[in-house]
Amino acid sequence: MYKNNKNILIPKKKSKKNPLTKEEKEKNKEISKKRIDVENIIGDIKVFRIISDKYRCKRNRFGLRFNLIVGIYNYQLRLKI
Repeated sequence: MYKNNKNILIPKKKSKKNPLTKEEKEKNKEISKKRIDVENIIGDIKVFRIISDKYRCKRNRFGLRFNLIVGIYNYQLRLKI
């Protein structure tokens, strides 16, 4: 996984022999905070069902429609702030 993307963040796991240090626990908390935000956004976009269901239209329009849906989501997000 690290070979393909060097920016990936994966939390450190503990084992019986190697417990986590305080720094590793804090880093895991930071990673989980970012991850929660991203997963909530993906869940909100799945309401539009373009990601959660099989896309049955022409493939060349998928990008256009997906960008429109994300634009609508961003617009709604700005209105909430």
